[in-house]
Amino acid sequence: MGSARVATDAACRSEPPRQERDRTMFMPFDATFILLIPALIFAFWAQFKVQSTYQKYSKVRAANGLTGRQMAAAIMTRNGVTDVTIEPVGGVLSDHYDPRVKKVRLSQQNYEGSSIAAIAVGAHEVGHVLQHAQGYFPLQIRSALAPVAGFGSMLAFPLFFIGLVFGAGQLGWLMDLGIIFFTGAVLFQLVTLPVEFDASRRALAQITESGAVRPEEVGMAKKVLDAAALTYVAAAAMAALQLLRMILLRNSRD
Repeated sequence: MGSARVATDAACRSEPPRQERDRTMFMPFDATFILLIPALIFAFWAQFKVQSTYQKYSKVRAANGLTGRQMAAAIMTRNGVTDVTIEPVGGVLSDHYDPRVKKVRLSQQNYEGSSIAAIAVGAHEVGHVLQHAQGYFPLQIRSALAPVAGFGSMLAFPLFFIGLVFGAGQLGWLMDLGIIFFTGAVLFQLVTLPVEFDASRRALAQITESGAVRPEEVGMAKKVLDAAALTYVAAAAMAALQLLRMILLRNSRD
């Protein structure tokens, strides 16, 4: 989601004045970059929020003494899920559920830890397991979009800026193709929002209804999950504004 960078050619002395203005306008930090500033600020704040909240509640031991792995396993057992395994994965906050191989992967600290943060994250990932088991439609859409979004986001900017730099002539259509590819990535980010919010809702419902954690601990777990949700909102906002920026740049070439 990083800010887009526009490559420019060395200006030719015989170049018409209009082309000179275009090349100046499409420098890396052109006027449209201002669109990204609010999203960048929000993204930095969201990242700080999730890190600080996670660190705070990773130091608070859950009264039940369960680790993130045990919490995840207990929720799956309670819901009759027997075909999903749980395993540790490297990194910090690298936790995820892979529906292709039916594996919940928890970062080492959450896999082995018995903190409020660990059981909240473990419960959240099992929220995705329950979505998968129950055929939650937005998750199906996200899974279908994932390969398209990955391929599209990889090609979108190179194609767009080749068309941008070399003008609206024979290669100008590459800008349109780049916009189409990046639109797929934006759709993926947008459909991720209900998927993540629903997984957190399911997680909180499971730990509350089962009585696995004390009422006051549910509030702490919710703070962890709400902070994590902010990062998805920030990513979606950044992607949407980046797409708008690309469209404005494209239209200015006409």
